[in-house]
Amino acid sequence: MTARISAVVVNYNAAGHLADCVRSLRADGADEIIVVDNASTDGSHDAVTDADPAVRWVETGRNLGFGRAANRGVVAATNDLVAIMNPDAVVEPGAVKALADVLDADPAIGVVGPRVENPDGSWYPSARTFPSLRDALGHAFLHYVSPDNRFSRRYKLLDWDHDTARDVDWVSGTFMLARRSAFDSVGGFDEAFFMYVEDVDLCWRLHAAGWRIRYEPSARVVHAIGASSEGAPYRMIVAHHRSLYRFCANTYRGSRRLLLPVIGAGLALRALLACGQRALRRKPPAAP
Repeated sequence: MTARISAVVVNYNAAGHLADCVRSLRADGADEIIVVDNASTDGSHDAVTDADPAVRWVETGRNLGFGRAANRGVVAATNDLVAIMNPDAVVEPGAVKALADVLDADPAIGVVGPRVENPDGSWYPSARTFPSLRDALGHAFLHYVSPDNRFSRRYKLLDWDHDTARDVDWVSGTFMLARRSAFDSVGGFDEAFFMYVEDVDLCWRLHAAGWRIRYEPSARVVHAIGASSEGAPYRMIVAHHRSLYRFCANTYRGSRRLLLPVIGAGLALRALLACGQRALRRKPPAAP
């Protein structure tokens, strides 16, 4: 089953996680592993070569972001099912086969995502809705003071049993298994998204093209979160909010487009708040 699967890992200075990621994929039966590297300078290539010399290494030459790099990996892949993932994710045994079985069982499903857990074993909300404007605004601002607010709960689908498989609006690019024909039918990731929201946008376009998106909790992936982005946190915050605006600009139609200037201003304010929150979380320097 897994011999039909190519795995595409998008890497940027994540050498400390990359070897474990690759080993977990190989142990779970992935026969083709492609690492697309965005000009890392931390010894990532040596880490991969030492862990698994059979990995195919695709060098982009510069930091293209996630979506553009992933598209290059998919082009290089030779199988009809393609797992796309972050380098700081580790696949638990049986995960790849469980996801492949979902796609094999229903040809209408274009993408399926696993249950994602944090390193401490806690659950991460990797399957979510396309939020209404009201829920998006509520989540954007209230989560700073009330992370468990009703808007965030609806957006993150917190009030249903995540041990149950179901159709969802979108699944995280942390790890997704895509049917190659579905991925290609919508042109892959929109390369105008540098980082973040490209997974939401991909699933939006797949839905529009008639494909379904599935969440399958019997497959488990552990994600360290932030291995690449922590090197430039403020740049990533800005990139995230630019991507949110682009998604709104791409999907809002008719009179809703009149809201785009207000949304842009709100996202700019939210980015400032996020940068301030990030600065407050920084650890003070060690005492001399």
